[in-house]
Amino acid sequence: MDVKLFDSELKVMTVLWKEGDATAKHISDVLKEEVGWNMNTTYTLIKRCMKKGAIERSEPNFMCHALISQEEVQKAETQELIDKVYDGSADKLFAALLGRKKLSKQQIDELRKIVGELE
Repeated sequence: MDVKLFDSELKVMTVLWKEGDATAKHISDVLKEEVGWNMNTTYTLIKRCMKKGAIERSEPNFMCHALISQEEVQKAETQELIDKVYDGSADKLFAALLGRKKLSKQQIDELRKIVGELE
């Protein structure tokens, strides 16, 4: 994925990922409630996402459709984090994550399963 989204643009995308296709007005209403943005701010961010190829718009009613999936963005953002902060080492990121939180037996079992599938 070559699209780099800023945090504010991700908020717009999150509405589409959660709810599916939505009008710009609906996205604006949701973000006004969640983060207090006015309509102009949201519309500007939608237009930025459109320029980046993350959203396409159709009529009627400025209907918005996500062109990239949440999974694509998560994968790209995770890779960027690994490259930028952990010198490209996924195991360093994994160790840092595990060192920050007490995991339940179920979570540990799930992680073992994931690691097992990678071997």
